[in-house]
Parts: sequence; structure tokens; C-alpha cells
Amino acid sequence: MTQSVAWVAVDWGTSNLRAWSIGVDGAIVSAAQSEKGMGKLAQSEFAGALAEIAMELSLPAGPLDVLVCGMAGARQGWLEAPYLEAPTDLRALARGAVRPAVPDSLLRVAILPGICQRQGGENVMRGEETQLLGLASLLPDYSGLVCMPGTHSKWAQLEGTRIENFTTAMTGEMFDLLKTHSVLRHSLNGPLEGPQRQAGFQAGAADGLENPADLLGQLFRVRAGTLLSGREPDWSAGYLSGLLIGTEIAANRNRIGTDPVPLIGSAGLCALYAQVLDMAGASGRPVDATEVVLAGLKAARSQIA
Repeated sequence: MTQSVAWVAVDWGTSNLRAWSIGVDGAIVSAAQSEKGMGKLAQSEFAGALAEIAMELSLPAGPLDVLVCGMAGARQGWLEAPYLEAPTDLRALARGAVRPAVPDSLLRVAILPGICQRQGGENVMRGEETQLLGLASLLPDYSGLVCMPGTHSKWAQLEGTRIENFTTAMTGEMFDLLKTHSVLRHSLNGPLEGPQRQAGFQAGAADGLENPADLLGQLFRVRAGTLLSGREPDWSAGYLSGLLIGTEIAANRNRIGTDPVPLIGSAGLCALYAQVLDMAGASGRPVDATEVVLAGLKAARSQIA
């Protein structure tokens, strides 16, 4: 089976590393993952981490191309891949790839760049651009807004393979910071997945959608609800999550068209965003994140090979 491998696709995130060997027909031959994400590695350790995961893929002997997207190309990663500037055609990603030295290896590595924005609010993304290219490959006729929920959610305006502009919302990180380091932690001290979480989520989402300008004031309702109404940690966690997601979607409401918004991310998180979009009178269309990143790497590879 290994003899049919044509190249290796790699998605190198901050926390995790995922790799797939791709056959000559474009099919996945093998897959592997590790916890050696960019945030856990020194610059000198990237080549070794790639070699380790390559062994798990059981690659054939001989030179082999490896195409990498994600945080390996960050300034603090393996080798910085300078950003392309939006608006731009995502098919140009391949031309911006950089090639780190991999001593004593038959792996020929290329790292794709991220995308930056200077006009209309400075912004950056790294990794999501490859998913967007993949989405454009899977849905070639789509033009509109794309939402990518996560620690730092992205909202991108996509016109075919062209990214026009994008914004970032630190929704996931803010949930974690508030849960862990703010006064709200006292209301989230206990089981967070319980029967009241959904009710709390709906209440928070409704408040966020209705009055996003009052986010800072509404956040304190998490604490007040515990003290005055005996709200349990599961309700409080749901309320906080719904409030943040509702506020994020409200900020993008005037950009949402009539077509369902593609949602690229984990299944659970995309389901929450779809629920709030429905509350806002719109709709979401969850898209498998692994499928689009692989489609994006394949599309970029076609521009190199």
C-alpha cells in the first residue's frame, strides 16, 4: 500500500499535529496525529516531530513532498511563511510557500503562508486560509460569509477562491479566561455539563443577540444569577457561552446573506453556532473541518506539483 503514496499533507496547529499520506489518486492512504503542536516545540524540534509522525505513516523509501499548513509557518514556528495580504486569490498560497531545511531527510517540506489584512482593521489568520481554499474547492459556486468557530473565531467574506476580508472574535479564549480567572469562576465551580446548560445557553444567546452593546454589563449576570437566583454551574456555563456566541453573531448579523452560513470547526461548536444563527433568523451549514483542510492542501498542492 505504501508504494502508492504520492505526497504527505500536514495540518500543524498550536496544540496538535495531524498528517495524512496521500495516494496518487488523491485518496488517503494512512493518517496519524500527535500532541506536538507548534506551542510545545522549539524551532529546532520541528524536523524531529515531523520525522516521528512520518514513521507512523509508514511512508515508502525515497524522496517525498510534504505540504504543511498552519502554525508551523508562524513567526514562532519552524520557519516563518510571510502573510499574503487580503483581498487575494487563495490559489496564490502555493506561490507563497517557504521551504525549511530538513537535514539528513528525504522529506521535501513546503509550508503554506497565512493571510493578513491591513485595510478595514488589521487582522491575521494562519491555517484557516487553507480551509477556505478547501471550501472553495468543495463548493466552487459559493460566495458569501463563512464562519469558523474556535478559540479565535474567523468570519471571512469569500467570493469563489478569493478572500475579500475577514474579522476575528476571541470568543473561545474569552470563555476560558472568564471561567478561569475572573470573578465569574465562583459561579462555574462545579459540573458544567448538566440538565440546565441548554436553558442557560438559550438565555445567554438571546441576551447577546438582543443587546450586544451591553456585553460587559451582561457578563456580571452570571455572578448575580448565582447569588440571587441560585443558578447552578451548568446553567451559568451555558449562559456565558450563549452570551459570547450571541454577541459575536450579532456583530456579524448585517453581513449574513440569505444562504446558510458555512460553519467550519468541531461538530459540537458548530452546532451551537447553528442554533444561535437560527435564533437570529439565519441558518448555518456545518462543514467537516478535516474534509476542507485536506481539500485545501490538495488544491494548493495542485498549484505546486
